[in-house]
Amino acid sequence: MTDLLKPDFPLPHHVGVIMDGSGRWARRAGLIRLRGHEAGIDAVRDTVEAAAEWGIENLTLYAFSVENWQRPRAEINGLMRFLEQFLRKEKTALVRDGIRLRVLGRVEDLPETVQTEIHEVEQATAHGTRMTLRLALSYGGRQELTDAIQKLALDVAAGRLKPEDVDATSIESRLYDPEMPDPDLIIRTAGEVRLSNFLLWQASYAEFHFLDIMWPDFRREHLLHALQDYDGRVRRFGKVLEKDSAVEGHQA
Repeated sequence: MTDLLKPDFPLPHHVGVIMDGSGRWARRAGLIRLRGHEAGIDAVRDTVEAAAEWGIENLTLYAFSVENWQRPRAEINGLMRFLEQFLRKEKTALVRDGIRLRVLGRVEDLPETVQTEIHEVEQATAHGTRMTLRLALSYGGRQELTDAIQKLALDVAAGRLKPEDVDATSIESRLYDPEMPDPDLIIRTAGEVRLSNFLLWQASYAEFHFLDIMWPDFRREHLLHALQDYDGRVRRFGKVLEKDSAVEGHQA
């Protein structure tokens, strides 16, 4: 069936999503926080399916930050259980739909059972070319930069790299996924207006779209609205565009 919501305008190559508000969604419904995270799985599924159907090449979901390890143990255990189940259940669909899975973050911090599922799904979907889905797990932008700088320091100390050769390219090559393009658009739900340690290096020139709705209520129509908003932006990347010069000349 034809998707009536499918965008008819150029799409960003990479969309990042900060999935916020699941716990608050649950509290408002009189439920424990874990029920909100469970409900958020439907939002993940619909967002991934829509992005792939519409032709977005890269989608990165901020699923679990390094700061989230400070949450109550019961909540963390539940989140890890949901994650393991999601990976196991969605593997067949990801392979069928040509979606490659990659994970960003300190994967070694995750439970071994989750690490095993990640490895199996990444292997099974490695040849997917329709879209790359990245899950940021035990992820933090500062931690990613710290890890990259430590790698650089080791290479300099070992004589493999000269200090004067350290530049943006050498840093990017040591990030968690050097192949990942910078995000064009970052969406955040739940009314918060901040990055929360998400893709700090890569988001330097990203456009932002903030929504008041909680993550479990996010659906493809909300994704479409964010894409429409993005389509109306003018991205200068610090430069002066020709039409800017023309307007200034006309005003003069």
